[in-house]
Amino acid sequence: MMIVRPSEARGHANHGWLDSHHTFSFADYYDPDQMGFRALRVINEDRVAPRSGFGTHPHRDMEIVTYVLSGQIEHRDSMGTLGVLRAGEVQRMTAGTGVLHSEMNKSGEELHFLQIWILPERKGLTPSYEQKAFTEKERQGRFRLVVSPEGTDGALKVHQDLRLYSTLLGKGEQTEYALAPGRHAWLQVARGKGTLNGVELKAGDGVAVSEESRLVLSASEPLEALLFDLA
Repeated sequence: MMIVRPSEARGHANHGWLDSHHTFSFADYYDPDQMGFRALRVINEDRVAPRSGFGTHPHRDMEIVTYVLSGQIEHRDSMGTLGVLRAGEVQRMTAGTGVLHSEMNKSGEELHFLQIWILPERKGLTPSYEQKAFTEKERQGRFRLVVSPEGTDGALKVHQDLRLYSTLLGKGEQTEYALAPGRHAWLQVARGKGTLNGVELKAGDGVAVSEESRLVLSASEPLEALLFDLA
């Protein structure tokens, strides 16, 4: 069973410096039928104008993953972390008992990224942070593991039974994923067009998947997508 969440059905907010599309309910956008999928709570596609960003603000009891599509973002937090993420880099922050952070685009070009919130396996975790770059070569034509509960194979460690994969496909290219019995998946198309098990998808579309064992993603034009494997 696959249920498509079309790009144009998402919530939308344009604050001038921030143009944001919300796959699930977030901030002023509320839809009781779109409160997340399994442990996946937020997928925001954000475009941040040059020399602007999110000032210091608090989070707690959430696993936050940042996936940069273009541009760069400076992360600063109350744990003493200062990091800059660029295209192809992924960040995981465990908010746990509470953390303050800012996310700023200090460059002269637009920042385009996905902000993902995941419900943690339990509340009260110790706050922590990590980031890693994943090359185009290791993501091209395959699902590359970038986040997992074990943090193996060079992936970032998340405190939830969830595995996140990234892929880049050229026009006419395809890749497959075997979904174990009882598992669920969410596919988010970040860029391009293609099909998932024959269902046509475009940038911004998401797909909830249950009771499927084989997922075949094909690109009709160059495509970038994230696949979440969820309990």
